[in-house]
This record gives sequence, structure tokens and C-alpha cells, in this order.
Amino acid sequence: MKEQAPPKMPGALPLIGHMLKFGKNPFEFMMKLRANLGEIGEFRMFHQKMVLMTGPEANEAFFRAPDEQLDQSAAYKIMTPIFGKGVVFDAPLHKKNQQLKMLMPVLRDKPMRTYSQVIVEEVEALTKDWGEKGEVDLLDFMKQLTIYTSSHCLLGNEFRYELSEEFAEIYHDLEKGVNPLAFVFPYLPLPVFRRRDKARVRLEELVTEIIEKRAKKTTKSEDAFQMLIDASYDDGSKLTAHEITGMLVGTIFAGHHTTAGSAAWVLIELLRRPDVMRSVLEEQDQLFGADGEVTFQSLREIPKLESVIKETLRLHPPLIFLIRKVMQDLHFKDYVVKAGKYVCASPRVSHRIPEIFPNPELFDPDRYSPERNEDQLPFSWVAFGGGRHKCTGNAFAMLQLKAIFCILLRRYEFELVDAPDSYQDDFEQMVVQPKEPCRVRYRKRVITKQASASQVVSSEKKQAESCPVFQVKVDYDLCQGHATCMTEASEIFHVDEKGNLTVLQETPPQELLEKARLAEKYCPTKAIKIETH
Repeated sequence: MKEQAPPKMPGALPLIGHMLKFGKNPFEFMMKLRANLGEIGEFRMFHQKMVLMTGPEANEAFFRAPDEQLDQSAAYKIMTPIFGKGVVFDAPLHKKNQQLKMLMPVLRDKPMRTYSQVIVEEVEALTKDWGEKGEVDLLDFMKQLTIYTSSHCLLGNEFRYELSEEFAEIYHDLEKGVNPLAFVFPYLPLPVFRRRDKARVRLEELVTEIIEKRAKKTTKSEDAFQMLIDASYDDGSKLTAHEITGMLVGTIFAGHHTTAGSAAWVLIELLRRPDVMRSVLEEQDQLFGADGEVTFQSLREIPKLESVIKETLRLHPPLIFLIRKVMQDLHFKDYVVKAGKYVCASPRVSHRIPEIFPNPELFDPDRYSPERNEDQLPFSWVAFGGGRHKCTGNAFAMLQLKAIFCILLRRYEFELVDAPDSYQDDFEQMVVQPKEPCRVRYRKRVITKQASASQVVSSEKKQAESCPVFQVKVDYDLCQGHATCMTEASEIFHVDEKGNLTVLQETPPQELLEKARLAEKYCPTKAIKIETH
């Protein structure tokens, strides 16, 4: 059968195409496109031809395509004024890949194990003056909290303690610069873009000052900032202050930009469903009691809260569409998307396909139980993207969300100030968050229950099931070098300093089965599969 162009969405206007309808509510527009045209369909934004691909098969084609075919950089020139010329999406492919690898060490397994305590300290510090009861704007609170936790964990003490207020203001102006108009006209003389550009200049000045101060110190820090100062390209050249500034912004965008809204939605959805809230609180009380320590390991063993977070991200993924420019014709089933067009994937639309997620508008964390496992189909749940460009900060985001709620939910009771249905997503922003005001009341919670010893026992201590043979398989296209597998099973996996994974034993002895399964379970990109025979 001859390949054909994707079907076109009707209703395009002269010159502007579908821009008005898309701009008013991109989610509603994309849902209608899928309902009318199926898993692939074309629309137009001004002069740009866009092709929306949704559903597991279309997502896989989108996320697995090589950079030479679907170019991420060409689609995200919107970020060039924020990250800077020649940084990440504005850099040549070989240079961009080197820059992204320079950021990976701060998100690898070993430093990740130290972040839970930092996050706990930040939550306690920000709530210490709350008193017995009160009211807060939930989104504002989460924005402040996640900028503190992210800057503390990822950027270093200067940004957290010396520059916290000024950096928060700078970051706010940069964040506002991620505006839908910037996809087509990134340098329009608008006030929001002027503030963006002024903030970028000021941040580079601050970064230059910190680099000079650190050069005079005898001891080195171990944060992302220092890693970038010490990093070198393959040719031995160092990063400039301009490049370091852009990459630090990229780091904080990964750690904060999407997490604040997600954190707000987690609490809103729990308050809309008291039965789910009770279940999560029971799990917390059993695991931690009144004063149980929140550790990296304990955060891995809270399935009910984790399912709540996953379900929140299914319904409210902060990035409702992802874009690539077609550099070489993309073939999908009976269709061909010609070079020069743009293709989009929409987690929010894909997450509402009833054949995969029955009754998709219902908030139902039990979808992820072993009995139902509704997200088992590859590329069906894509809140963090997928493939080689899956968000490298996804493990940090999950750790951050779980640590925040392991403190907040144990210390306070919450209630919504306004009608539950009045809390809605704001589609006027590129990163979707709840509309403001987003108010909740809080009251100190009193619990006396002690942690149950049986609940604290981690899965690592369970007996490995008897199995004569097992095999380790790795999808290297998905691996990003987090090195979690090496931490769990160093006898089987080795990850070098550049993030390259080597499987030391493809058919290990049976006594390593449980370690191998933990490596599979905790791999942030799900690149490992353990097959038993």
C-alpha cells in the first residue's frame, strides 16, 4: 500500500491556521484532533505544519527516532534566549550530547541517596512558622519549596543561601519567558521577553562572580555547579561562564520547573478523594509512625503514595506536548511525515485513551497495582517522555515529591478552601499548573502510632524466589547512565564515568536474581529487563 500524508484537521484559518483554537486550550484541541483523525493527524500553527502522534505505538515511533531524523534542538529554539546561544538546544548535536552528559553525574544514583534528607530539611524549614493552623496558596508554596530543594540539592550553597531571593526572582522571569509565542517569535519586543533577557544577563554576572570566588578556595564543592566548572569537552576545552549559566538554568528547569505544579496537584487530588487520602496516611503511619526517619530507602518502599503520584502525573502531566522537527521523512504505519514538518507527542492525550486506561478521567491510583498494571504497555504512560530523551531528572522528581509528602501529610491535615471542581489546569502556560488562586487550609496533625517493624523491612531483604536460570537484557537506547543498576548489582552491571553501561554477566548465577530484579525495578528509564526460564 502506498504511504500517504497524515489526515488534516479541518477548520484552519488563513495565515494563522489553528493557532486561535490551539492557543485557547491546546489540550481540548488535541483531544478533538485524536477523536476526529485517530493516532496521527496534521494541523497548522501560522506557517508551520504540525503532526500530532498519540498512543503507545505512535509514542514509540516518536521517542525512539534518532536525533538525525527527529531533531529536538530545532523544535526548542524557544529555550535559546533562556539557556543561551550555543547551549543545549542551540548547540550542534555532538556538542549538545556532551553538555547533557556533563549534567548527568549530579543525577546519578550515589548523590541521589543524599538528597532525601536535604529535601526533608527544606520542608521543615519552610513550614516552621505555620503555627497550629492557617491558609496558604498551595502553588506559591510549592514553587518556593521546590526552588529551595532543587537549588540546594543540585546547584550549591551559593544559590540556596547567598542568592536565594535574587535567584528566585531571576528564575521567575526566565520561567515566564517560556511563552507559546516564543515558538514562532522568540524575540518580539514584549515586556515578558525583555524581563527574560535581563534576567539571563544578570544570572551570568552572578555565575561569573561565583566561579571567581570558588577558584580562590582550597576545598571543592561536590554540586552540579562545580562539576560544570571542572568539566571538559572531548577536545579538552572548558565550559565558559555563558555555557555554565545556561546549563545551570537547564538543571533547575529539570528539577523545579515541572515539579511545583505536580506537587500541588498531588495534594489537590488527595483532598478530592478522602478514601485515597486515608489509605496513603495509613501507609505513612505504618512505615514512619510519628517521628520515623525519611530515608532514600524508605522512599522506595511506599507503593500507595507512589501510585498516587503516578496517577496525578497521568492526569496532569506538566508538559502536555513535546515537539521534534522532522529532518528525514518519518514513516509510521501507512503514513509518511515529510521532512520540514514538526511532530508532537502529547502525554496528556495519550494518558486518556480508554482502551489503555479505562474510565480515563477518574483519579484511580489502583491502576498501577500488580493485579491491574494498566501502564505495562511500553510507551503508554509517558509523563516524563520516553526513549533516549526521557527526562533525566525523573528519578529526582519522584524522590522530591515523595519526600515532600512524607513530611507534609504526617505533620498536617489539609482541606480545600474552594469547591473541589474549581481547581483546574491553567492552559495559558507552557508548563501546565493549577490555576491561581490555589488555596488550602492546614491544621497540625497529631499521631502517636509507631512504625511497624514489619512494614519497614525493605524488599531487598526478601528471599529470592527459586529459579534455575535468568537472563539480563538491556535496551541501550533507553539507558541514560544513572548507575542505579550498578549500585544494586555491581556483580552484573558496570557504568563508567561517561555513563556507558556494560553488562558483566548476561546469565548470572541464581543467587544474584534478587539483586538483578532490584536493578530492574529501580532503573529510572526502565532499560533493564530480567527474564526467567
